[in-house]
Amino acid sequence: MTEAKTSLKRTLVGKVVSDKRNKTVTVMIERRVMHPIYGKIMIKTSKYHAHDENGEYKLGDIIEITESRPLSKTKNWVATRLVQKAAVV
Repeated sequence: MTEAKTSLKRTLVGKVVSDKRNKTVTVMIERRVMHPIYGKIMIKTSKYHAHDENGEYKLGDIIEITESRPLSKTKNWVATRLVQKAAVV
């Protein structure tokens, strides 16, 4: 009985807003929520530090991050794949 096990780890897709640190990228996640009283759709943002072992993700890239064990005081996400490369200006 070998069934494929589904992962319980959360995955998020967001934009790299900083790649200055060694082996770490800062990813901004945007989500749209409705205001509880006024009903207006608002954009809420959250920033996460994600582990980038090879330093392959650059500023402006859209990447997927996956939850992991704590790697440092603020870092418990790992960058898993590139969704879209940043546009060259």
